[in-house]
Amino acid sequence: MLFSRRWKTAAAAASAALATGVLSQTWSDCNPLHTTCPANTALGMTINVNFRLGSVDSFIPSGGTPSYSPSDGVSFTVSRPGEAPQLTSLFYIMFGRVEVTMKAAPGAGIVSSLVLLSDTLDEIDFEWLGADDSEVQTNYFSKGQTTTYNRGQFNPAPNNQQEFITYTIDWTPQRIEWHVGGTLVRTLGYDEAAGQYPQTPMQVKFGAWSGGDASTNPPGTVEWARGPTDYSRGPFSMVVRSAVVTDYSTGKSYTYGDNSGTWQSIRSEGGKIYGNSGGAGGITVTASAAPVATDVSPTVPVGGIGQGDTATQTGWPWEATGTDGRGGQGAIPEGWRITPDGKLRPIGGSTVSE
Repeated sequence: MLFSRRWKTAAAAASAALATGVLSQTWSDCNPLHTTCPANTALGMTINVNFRLGSVDSFIPSGGTPSYSPSDGVSFTVSRPGEAPQLTSLFYIMFGRVEVTMKAAPGAGIVSSLVLLSDTLDEIDFEWLGADDSEVQTNYFSKGQTTTYNRGQFNPAPNNQQEFITYTIDWTPQRIEWHVGGTLVRTLGYDEAAGQYPQTPMQVKFGAWSGGDASTNPPGTVEWARGPTDYSRGPFSMVVRSAVVTDYSTGKSYTYGDNSGTWQSIRSEGGKIYGNSGGAGGITVTASAAPVATDVSPTVPVGGIGQGDTATQTGWPWEATGTDGRGGQGAIPEGWRITPDGKLRPIGGSTVSE
């Protein structure tokens, strides 16, 4: 991502409301379904990030300024219109597991989001609405297909604004699982997705935004977010203590072998797609939530993390090249690598946390 200039946000491309009145929150500068794009930097390993130790440069801020605390971790605070602070990974995973330990933000209209998003607009997410601390919404999209919004579910997540809870997305070629604490709340099989299964390399994004702000969102989004947002009752903060990310593939980077958008078309430089499959399925499950009836699935819009002010990135150890913030443009440069604690170091440099 281009660290020395303003980082584009979803608002730059989401200029019109969808037919349902819900604004699409996600977009892609270079979509491999339509053209040849730069390679995606692969994680190819597991990282365990403790945000109580401060920021790590494998996650880039935008939309506001996340703050760090040695007691709680990183906070994403919304206090006025246009704020949508988030962190986005420099790396991509091609199937994998993402575990985030966090508290959701309170407040009517305030949305806390954990999103896996690809350049083809495949998406898997958790979203918490600040008006209700008893549940979380789970959702998925494929290739930005938004003609219907019938894939979301409400799942139990009691006391999610007061307690640090670990939320897990476990994504394989066969199925996606969403976990809340030790409870499996939802499973989506490949065939159940009816041709809409997410299956291309994903970045990891998390942060907070105001879906209930009527000055920046259409009525459909405000209604979904259970707004309107009353900023006088804020500020509103989502807090993330830690994140563990495992890539189930190996290698240095991922490219698209054709324009099909299937996982079989993805190529790994120096590794193998799903080559770390032995790392899959290692989640401790203490319970399973009751199935959700299809007739109570909510109308959940495309996730992402909503529109917000852009942020200028400075002070990074190199000047990236390129024109946008996606794929190989502004990605980890040659000669650098990610350490197990999520930091960037030159190859041959120290791996000791600072």
